[in-house]
Amino acid sequence: MNKQKKLNDSFAVCINNSDYPASLELHKIYRVLPDEAAANDGDLRVIDESDEDYLYPADSFVFINIPREVERSFTQTRERVKP
Repeated sequence: MNKQKKLNDSFAVCINNSDYPASLELHKIYRVLPDEAAANDGDLRVIDESDEDYLYPADSFVFINIPREVERSFTQTRERVKP
């Protein structure tokens, strides 16, 4: 998958959390925020278990397509949690 495609995707599954077990759950779907500089360095900006966005190695994730209803649920939940 090319970098441009990755930047347009917004959800990925964690396939390796060995370096970040407290921050990432294996096999969990995470929201990915666009960050071209991070992508150029081989990283992704992911909203993790702290509900904050941090950079993680891109090879720890696989991008997925999700149904619109699920995407809306992620977005609405994130908006409700904001202070």
